[in-house]
Amino acid sequence: MKRPIWFKAKNYGYGWYPATWQGWLIMAIWLALLLLNLYRIDSVSHSSSDTLINFVPQSLILTLILVAVSYWAGEKPRWRWGKDDK
Repeated sequence: MKRPIWFKAKNYGYGWYPATWQGWLIMAIWLALLLLNLYRIDSVSHSSSDTLINFVPQSLILTLILVAVSYWAGEKPRWRWGKDDK
């Protein structure tokens, strides 16, 4: 049984976009975690540089997890130049 593709490959460039409700749910969870993380870090930080120093690495980790899920549940990535690209 073939599993459904949650993320379709973009027609131009490299990357994915959500194609099913599961893909949209993953994107919503990623965005919620990102915003909650920013709020949590900002509430205990003493300056904007403290916020950035703590937010950037954690955001990169969340984004790497999103990319890993997109790779696992999406079309295989490659550079594309349009729909007719073979």
